[in-house]
Amino acid sequence: MSREKLTEREANSYSPLTLAFLGDSVYDTLVREYLLRRANMPVAKLHSAKIRLVCAEFQSKAYDLVAEQLSEHELAVLKRGRNATGNTVPKHADAAEYRRATALECLFGYLYLTGGNERISELFELIINSDLKENEQIGV
Repeated sequence: MSREKLTEREANSYSPLTLAFLGDSVYDTLVREYLLRRANMPVAKLHSAKIRLVCAEFQSKAYDLVAEQLSEHELAVLKRGRNATGNTVPKHADAAEYRRATALECLFGYLYLTGGNERISELFELIINSDLKENEQIGV
């Protein structure tokens, strides 16, 4: 699959919720690969571990960790995602957690579209190697 990276201007033309739509997939794929490489276990266990790392509560905690490491421009994208208004909030998260999770996904989507794969990897490594993961007791 061939894809051209977008300019910052082009990527900024997408709504934060659209960027989060893509970023959710990018983040989810990184988590799945991380889990798969760590342990060969039944799919049900992989799925349970994945759910704990992609839930709004975990991503909301990761928001603070990531925000401290961002450039001014990346922080602006993160805040744009946080301030986006959607119509739904999942049952298992409060509105603030959900908005912060959406912000993280927005950033990952933005970076993906602009060719920031190395930066995505850096931020994901920061998240996955943090104390947050141990607190979630994911079993890998």
